[in-house]
Amino acid sequence: MTTDSALPTFVAESRELLRQMEAALLECEQGDADVEAVNAIFRAAHTIKGSSGLFGLDHIVAFTHVVESVLDRVRANTLQMDKELAAILLECRDHMEQLVDAVAAGKDQDASLAANGARLLQKLNGRTGGPVQATGSTQAVATPADSAAAIARWQISVQFHTEVLRNGMDPLSFIRYLGTLGEIVELHLLTERLPPVDEFDPEACYLGFQIELASSETQQRIEGAFEFVREDCTLQVQPKASNTNDAASEQRAAIDVKDSQNGKSTKDGKPGDNRSLRVDGDKLDRLIDLIGELVTAGAATTVTARKAGLSELNESTLRLARLVEEVRDQALKLRMVQIGPTFSRFQRIVRDVAREIGKQIRLEIGGAETELDKTLIESITDPLTHLVRNAVDHGIETAEVRRSRGKNAEGVVRLHAYHDSGSVVIEVADDGGGLRRERIIAKAIERGLITDGSALSDSEVFALIFEPGFSTAEQVTNLSGRGVGMDVVKRNVNALRGTVELDSEEGVGTTVRIRLPLTLAIIDGFLVGVGGSSFVIPLELVEECVEIGEEHRSTDNDQRYINLRGTVLPFIRLREMFSVQSSISRRESIVVIRCAGKRCGIVVDELLGELQTVIKPLSRLFSRIRGIGGSTILGTGQLALILDVPSLLEICLNSRQAQPTARRALVD
Repeated sequence: MTTDSALPTFVAESRELLRQMEAALLECEQGDADVEAVNAIFRAAHTIKGSSGLFGLDHIVAFTHVVESVLDRVRANTLQMDKELAAILLECRDHMEQLVDAVAAGKDQDASLAANGARLLQKLNGRTGGPVQATGSTQAVATPADSAAAIARWQISVQFHTEVLRNGMDPLSFIRYLGTLGEIVELHLLTERLPPVDEFDPEACYLGFQIELASSETQQRIEGAFEFVREDCTLQVQPKASNTNDAASEQRAAIDVKDSQNGKSTKDGKPGDNRSLRVDGDKLDRLIDLIGELVTAGAATTVTARKAGLSELNESTLRLARLVEEVRDQALKLRMVQIGPTFSRFQRIVRDVAREIGKQIRLEIGGAETELDKTLIESITDPLTHLVRNAVDHGIETAEVRRSRGKNAEGVVRLHAYHDSGSVVIEVADDGGGLRRERIIAKAIERGLITDGSALSDSEVFALIFEPGFSTAEQVTNLSGRGVGMDVVKRNVNALRGTVELDSEEGVGTTVRIRLPLTLAIIDGFLVGVGGSSFVIPLELVEECVEIGEEHRSTDNDQRYINLRGTVLPFIRLREMFSVQSSISRRESIVVIRCAGKRCGIVVDELLGELQTVIKPLSRLFSRIRGIGGSTILGTGQLALILDVPSLLEICLNSRQAQPTARRALVD
């Protein structure tokens, strides 16, 4: 492994550490500066500093070392972590992120970055009462699991392979990094592998080291110092047997405690293997694509087996289909990630925006453990950002207004996620002033969107704010008020086969509800036929199927609902909606679908059964057609369209007039 190939790993891990550092600093700024939060901040800065030294990034090492020294004083209770210091350290954390981003982009530190770093160091010096000096900051931070253990002696034997220099690694940098984990008591150079002078290769490495290290770190952390060179060295780390105070035993006990807390198994006093693996996203996407092709090929094999009529072949294809389904499910789980880390990033957005506009606002998070497809999380971040900023800027009132209305001076924005009917629901709510119905109607009439709003329901009125350029803001700010954003939110969510709903009560608050599919790749579908065309309905949205009676087979287009066991069920006919040119079937069925707590029926000619469906996106030419969410290839090679159930539900519930009106509603 060369330094160039290891650099992306350094960047990725540094960014993750910076996110953890930000979350802990926000806790401290809110007055929750407990010992573990300070330790987490210190660990992040300490690790980034050490890793930067391995790559010769001296400017990052120098800046982070000062931050680390300040944090060390906080840990030693010689400096108080108050809101002012936390705010300064947040700025320092942002500067560290800029330095890492510059490294990722292959750029050196420019003059503006250097000037900003100097400014921040001056702020730190002003807050701490003078130039910051290291007060033992080279010592590793003690966590609750190992704080009781004495400093142990570790015997480290490392023999670098001959190719390590050619691979771009500097063996001495790893020895220097060890010094940040404790005190190097003894260091012996191993020269047994030195060849005769006439056989000496100046580009080869023959060195090894025998090191005695005094440290309170765990064995795993000490071995981690050689992470970037593990493939180019022979490494052995073990407690020194001559520890008369039995510190090594205490250290091993601390390791066992930490590993058991992490769910690892231990054997012979050694920590268990790390069970996580970092995988490149492109490789994962390629795996999903191949499994999609496997699903399609398996469906074709099943069709062929049925035509052959051989019972043994049919049984084999059924077993194969079950295995393919299991592989599909496991592969999709690899792309499922918790939404919690994404939600946590909005803590900083709420904090910064609230400060900018002079409001007191806190963010509450719920359902952080809810999982959804990684691709969905990446795509939904921008819409969520706009909704959160809009809630802070327009939804929450100022402290004075809130007090006059009998509210707490501090406003609340809530992010909440949960699973519902095979979908993921993400809510952005605030306890602000809510939407003013009459003002929205007046603005809509002014823009020519409607002529009279008296007959509109609240949901229909609130839906008007998603029109392009629509805004009821009384003044334009740096954040919002220009009418740009809500229409983009809806368009982006619709592109993900999702829907946006909005509830609001004046004086109480507003809730925006985004409903998304669990995955964009492969789903379980229910295949139906209309004439010679095939359509797929997501299986988790299908409630039941009933045969439609003769009394509902009238050609009168005003007939758009049936009495289903005493309940009115509106329905639509796919034949009419998509103008399927074929004779009317003598037997029709209604597929009852439920989504977001609403129901409607879809009238079809045939019920063809369940199948695994590989979703293929439509081309841009058909992207504006409502009711269609994608396409798939059946085992017969035939193309089938995947129905966009939320859009069909909206058309079904809102279209009670003649079919030409419903047909015009197909296209936005």
